[in-house]
Amino acid sequence: MKLAFYAPLKAPDHPVPSGDRAMARGVIAALKGVGADVTLASGLRSRDGGGDADHQAVLKGKAEIEVARLIPEGQHAGWQAWITYHNYYKAPDLIGPQVAAALKIPYLLVEATRARSRLVGDWAHFAAAAEAASDAADVIFYLTDRDAETLRRDAPDGQALLHLRPFLVRDDLPPASALTGPMLAVGMMREADKLPSYRIIAETLALLPAGSWQLCIAGDGPVRDEVEALMAPFGDAVRFLGALDSDSMTTAYESAALLFWPGVNEAFGLVYLEAQAAGVPVVAQDRPGVRDVLCPGNYPASDAGCGPLAARLNTLLTKPQTRACAGDAARTYIADHHLLPAASATLAKGLALCGVSA
Repeated sequence: MKLAFYAPLKAPDHPVPSGDRAMARGVIAALKGVGADVTLASGLRSRDGGGDADHQAVLKGKAEIEVARLIPEGQHAGWQAWITYHNYYKAPDLIGPQVAAALKIPYLLVEATRARSRLVGDWAHFAAAAEAASDAADVIFYLTDRDAETLRRDAPDGQALLHLRPFLVRDDLPPASALTGPMLAVGMMREADKLPSYRIIAETLALLPAGSWQLCIAGDGPVRDEVEALMAPFGDAVRFLGALDSDSMTTAYESAALLFWPGVNEAFGLVYLEAQAAGVPVVAQDRPGVRDVLCPGNYPASDAGCGPLAARLNTLLTKPQTRACAGDAARTYIADHHLLPAASATLAKGLALCGVSA
C-alpha cells in the first residue's frame, strides 16, 4: 500500500517541536502500522499567519511548482492514495487535491476544519482553497466533535466522515504513576493560548488550604515572567521545572498526584493523553476539544468559576483511594481508545472505503 503524505501547516520532519508535528508523525506511524509505505510528498509549508495576500500568492506559486513535480513522481512511485494532515484556512492544502485528481487516486484528509466565515477578509483566498480541499476529500478523519459539526454540515454527497480519536504513538501503556508526588501542570507559556489557563490555576490554588498541596509546572516561553508573578503568592509550594523533554516528562508523570490544566483554547491536548496513560487523574474544565480526550467523568463547566476546580483538587489530594480509582479508570480509557492500534484500525477503515488496503 503506497501512500503520499503531506502536512501543510508543519511537516513531520520540521526542526521545531510542536503538537502539530507530533500528530503528523503519529499519523505516519499509524499508517505504517497497517503495512503502508508512506512517502512524505512535500515539505512546503503553506501557513500564512498574518492574512497577507502577497504572501499567499507566493505560496500558491510554490504550490503550483510542487504539483507539477509530484504528478510524474506519483505516477512513477505508484501512489495509491494521498493523505493530508491538518487542512485549514491559514494553512490550506494547495497541492494534494490537484495531484490526487491527476493521478486518479483517493484523496483523504486528517483533521480538516471548515471556516466559511473566513471566505471574506484577509484569508478569503486561502479559506476558499481550504474549503475546496475539504470538498474534494473522499474521506475526512475528524479528531474532535467540534470539528465534526461543520464537517457534517458542509459535507458533499458521498463523502465519508470517520472519528479518528487523538492518540499516543505507542502500542501499550507506560508504567503507572505512584500518585505520591506534587500536582503537575504542563503548558508552554504563551500569551493567547496558555496564559488564561495559568490564570485559572492561580485563582484556584488560592482557594485551597495553605500547606495542603504542592504544584510542579513543566513549561517555558515568552510570558514566563507573568506566570511566575501569578504563582509568586504561593512561594515554595509552586516549583518551575522549565521545558522538559519526553524522557523528563515521563519521569514527572511517574510520581504526579494529578494533572491540573484547565484547557483554555486547547484543540484537545496531548498532555491529557500522556497523563492519563500513566494513570494520573486529570482536573480540567469541560471544554470543546478537551472533552474528546478525557476519561468520562464530572468536569466543571468553563463558566462555573474556580470553586468546583478547587473542590475536585481537594478531593483527589485528601482521598488517596479516590485518586487511585480515577487513575486506573484513566489508564483503561486510554488503552481502549487512544493508542496506536486503535488509530491504525480507523485509518485502515477509511482507506478501505476508498478501495485501498494492504
